[in-house]
Amino acid sequence: MNYKLLNNIKSPADLKKLSLEEMNKLSAEVREALFNRLTKIGGHFGPNFGMVEMTIALHYVFDSPKDQIVFDVAHQTYTHKMLTGRAQAYTDDEHFRDVCGFTNPVESEHDMFYIGHTSTSISLATGLAKGRDLAGGKGNVIAVIGDGSLSGGEALEGLDYAGEMKSNLIIIVNDNEQSIAENHGGLYKNLAELRASGGKCQTNLFRAMGLDYRYLEEGNDIASLIKAFKEIKDIDHPTVLHIHTLKGKGYPLAEKNKENWHWAAPFDRETGERKFKGSGESYNSIFADYMLEKIKKDNKVVVVTAAVPGAVGLTQDVREKMGDNYVDVGIAEEQATAMCSGIAKNGGKPVFVTNATFAQRIYDQVTQDVSLNKSAVTIQLHSTSIFGMGDATHIGISAIGIFANIPGLTYLCPTNKEEYLAMLEWSLEQKERPVIIAVPCDGVNKAQYPVEKDFGKIKYQTCEKGERLAILALGDFFSIGKKASDYASEKLGKKVTLVNPRFASGVDTKLLDQLCKNHDVFVTLEDGIVEGGFGQKIASYLGRKNVKVLNYGFEKKFYDGIPAQKALEEARITPELIWEDILSIQK
Repeated sequence: MNYKLLNNIKSPADLKKLSLEEMNKLSAEVREALFNRLTKIGGHFGPNFGMVEMTIALHYVFDSPKDQIVFDVAHQTYTHKMLTGRAQAYTDDEHFRDVCGFTNPVESEHDMFYIGHTSTSISLATGLAKGRDLAGGKGNVIAVIGDGSLSGGEALEGLDYAGEMKSNLIIIVNDNEQSIAENHGGLYKNLAELRASGGKCQTNLFRAMGLDYRYLEEGNDIASLIKAFKEIKDIDHPTVLHIHTLKGKGYPLAEKNKENWHWAAPFDRETGERKFKGSGESYNSIFADYMLEKIKKDNKVVVVTAAVPGAVGLTQDVREKMGDNYVDVGIAEEQATAMCSGIAKNGGKPVFVTNATFAQRIYDQVTQDVSLNKSAVTIQLHSTSIFGMGDATHIGISAIGIFANIPGLTYLCPTNKEEYLAMLEWSLEQKERPVIIAVPCDGVNKAQYPVEKDFGKIKYQTCEKGERLAILALGDFFSIGKKASDYASEKLGKKVTLVNPRFASGVDTKLLDQLCKNHDVFVTLEDGIVEGGFGQKIASYLGRKNVKVLNYGFEKKFYDGIPAQKALEEARITPELIWEDILSIQK
């Protein structure tokens, strides 16, 4: 592909030299560049294909970075990156890794924040506007929000505050009629009314918040977008520009099936077929199958998600089969958590399922609304792991530190399929406490040891009995612990003890006391941050004993784009390196 126009765009200043005809040609080149990258390494597809024309017009009219643009969600920014000097990361395969999937100020002065989570842009923009005004600065502040992000509580808080501001603030609502899956929530009914009436219906969420409001139907037409942006540039009061776009525009398969094409693994452009398909069982399919059967037998069971059903195995056909026993609250994890507490209070059996990275937002609700009230809520967290390492914004290794120390909450870490299902079944049937289940991320393993059915009391499982050295390997690090145990046994010439702790939220003091009688060294392994994690609980208890303890996990830092294997090696989490450390403390 000859990117004749795109290759000459080194900054938004170059874009301003183009004619309307050239900008339309540029939009085609941008989509070809998107295809080039996404067919080969994957990424957020639908949001970016729908944002091409809007981003071109935005940078044509406004003057970034003097005019500050905050994108929400930041995975709508691939075109923005191309127009701000980073096109090579899309046109040249060797430079794919030059950029992350989100805005990042380290990459460019045109990126205001490193953002990977949703519903934040309006709040951030209100802060930029306030800071600008206090400093006597000039320029526009623009928040771009869309892809279902308005359902997030922070977005509504931002709108509410923006309604009383008295200076320049522009909020662009990219309305593509879609979240990651379908939209949920009453406010989207109002967006539909606004679209149908051309922005003229009497009920208007934005005006009710005290904001000026304008509507543009032709959200993928550059000329119309330029006209609309010029009308609000340098405006002296907070204004919402509501723009109707087509998610996935330019690729018929994505236009027709928006949910499947929100994010795409590498694929064949002609057929749409994914190049890398998963094989065998996954915890997503295991969860979906289990819940369908559970709901058939017990109508009190309800599955709650927060706009990420596909990521946790709840495909559209599964959701339809669940019927009223499935709830999607939109991008609103706080609502989901508190709602589950209410469901449990009235005799229901709720399961809130989400990714660990998004569960960071629910600490307050888990503590106050759920645990303090002893609500029997099951929270299933996916991706609580270093495996599948990506950008710093989406890594779940903080989950143990965040949740396992909340009073009254049981945090379970299964090591295999059978144990996972036993924990899920027990959690749904007990009525005493909230439970978090961290789904293993090292593939679906089969049980090698007996599986407990009752997790009401903290009791670790001794899988292999030995002496001198005890390895306590939590959750999806149990397989690493087993390898380390076998390696150490071979080196010592005698069996060492291997323990499956199962609980990240407490210490089995009885077992530890017993092991201290004939063990000198204890090793803990966890797929999480060491500081404030499971291993430090063990070390704290054993501190008064005449033993030595080695804790293995990860540093308290932002891991960003590091391959999982490299992170494991840096943390010395391999059988060989663990054995080296054991030898060093025994000298």
